[in-house]
Amino acid sequence: MVAKKVLKTIGKVFSFIGIFVVILIITLYLTVQLFVNGPSSSARELFVTTILETGQLKFLASLVLNEQEINAIVSKNSLKDLDSEVDTDLIDIPVSSFESDKELIEIHDIVGNNFSGKMMIVNDPSKISIATTYPWGEYGEELDKLVKKNNAIAGINGGLYKSDANKGGRPLGVTVSNGEIQDISLGYTGLYLIGFDTNNILRIISLEGKNKSQVEQIIKDEHIRDAIAFQEEASDKNNHFVKLIVNGEKRELNGLGSGANPRTAIGQRKDGSVLFLVTDGRGKNGHLGATASDLIEIMDEYGAINAANLDGGSSSTMYYKDNYLMTSVTFYYSNSSWRLPTAFVVKEEN
Repeated sequence: MVAKKVLKTIGKVFSFIGIFVVILIITLYLTVQLFVNGPSSSARELFVTTILETGQLKFLASLVLNEQEINAIVSKNSLKDLDSEVDTDLIDIPVSSFESDKELIEIHDIVGNNFSGKMMIVNDPSKISIATTYPWGEYGEELDKLVKKNNAIAGINGGLYKSDANKGGRPLGVTVSNGEIQDISLGYTGLYLIGFDTNNILRIISLEGKNKSQVEQIIKDEHIRDAIAFQEEASDKNNHFVKLIVNGEKRELNGLGSGANPRTAIGQRKDGSVLFLVTDGRGKNGHLGATASDLIEIMDEYGAINAANLDGGSSSTMYYKDNYLMTSVTFYYSNSSWRLPTAFVVKEEN
């Protein structure tokens, strides 16, 4: 008799769970329908481009739109090509590299219509390097650990990496740390090297079509000391972009240029000072996120001569003096980050 009652109770619980899941699925579907087929075409486009940039929710767009419709929306909100290469002569870093009366790091609050963020200004670019978990294992490390292990005081997340199941153990593309090539893993569309040469100038170099030996030669010829890679690719599966500003020229956009998501970006001013920008999104603080247009305008406002987008979304995070100023999205962590294989870090001493 007791066993029957227990089984009956368990059955009711599972029945309730089943009904709840069905209601949740129906609600989700109707919500997607509302965004996509509602009266606002701009809301539709923003929703679709935003969803396509996520790692796990891309399928939502295809629930109510076919491939042709999705590609049309992506094309309408994309970035135009910016073929210019970084002119290193436009960056004039003082011989002393850093004026003693300046703070090494300045922090500014950033507020947008659909996001908030932090701008970290690093006044001495020579203090920036790439921290890594090399030799690579299955798991990366949270940003605070990467910062502390490298005797640094600040950092942001770095480049492209295998992010499945928040393992974060393996970077993709290129990793150069303190002059050492630690990884070259090609085969991805639109890879760019993003990092610093031995003159402390931010470089944004296309690796498209290059093989391993050619990439090694680029690193040698351009005197790259610290760098990672990110991806320029737009389709129904991805909407990555790299160049934001090159030689003071802002990249032109179609529409918003991208969806709205948490973002991480890097830039450099004429005097060599470096800009680290991280924004929130995906429900964090009630915000949707920043678009490519937002990043370009913020970097331009802060005087960037060159600027590039880095890995964003759940990876976006900023750490400074034992505190997370911006944390990885959104519902998982309040004072931590996803596991990462690489990060830009700032040391007080070289």
